[in-house]
Amino acid sequence: MIAVVIVVMPGVRRGTDVFKALALGATAVGIGRPHLWGLGAFGQAGVDRVIEILQGELRLAMGNCGTQKVSDINRAYVATPDWKV
Repeated sequence: MIAVVIVVMPGVRRGTDVFKALALGATAVGIGRPHLWGLGAFGQAGVDRVIEILQGELRLAMGNCGTQKVSDINRAYVATPDWKV
C-alpha cells in the first residue's frame, strides 16, 4: 500500500478553511499569507496572534460539528453532492 501525503497550501485564510481541507483528506495545511501579514504588521507577536486566531476558529468549527479531536474530522462534514469520489 502506498502512503500519500496531501498538503493544502493556497487559499487558507480561516480556521474553517483548515477544517474543510482536513475533512477532504489533507494531511497538513499550510498558512502562507496570513502569517506573513502578521509578521509584516507586528513581527513575531503578529505571527503568534495569527496562529491563535486560526486555532480558535478551527476549535469553533470543530465544536459546531461535534468533533473533539482533529482525527475525528472526516468527509461527512463537507457537502459534496455532485462529486464522484
